[in-house]
Amino acid sequence: QVQLVESGGGLVQAGGSLRLSCVASGRTFSDYGMGWFRQAPGKEREFVATINWSGAHTYYAESVKGRFTISRDNGKNTVYLQMNSLKPEDTAVYYCAASTVLLSASKDLYPYWGQGTQVTVSS
Repeated sequence: QVQLVESGGGLVQAGGSLRLSCVASGRTFSDYGMGWFRQAPGKEREFVATINWSGAHTYYAESVKGRFTISRDNGKNTVYLQMNSLKPEDTAVYYCAASTVLLSASKDLYPYWGQGTQVTVSS
């Protein structure tokens, strides 16, 4: 089992930045690829970004490419999502997730999830 706890969400104006963190416990963190997903009200949960076990490889949704950066610190069992140039359409609950399938954009391949952190971007 892997337990995941997100933090760092909040209210920010359009054009601003936030950094989300997700701390993992329970299993060897570096055994897992990590992903960030988000879910806006009335919409399905969608892929945002993913990173492989070492941090050497990443993959992004087109909607966030060039604005968001995923990274990880295996010594701290933490994955980050740096979000810059935020837009109102980025408003959602953001979830981190862990998977043994590397660089997957499919939420169905992530068995472990955090509880989510709210990000609200005002116009």
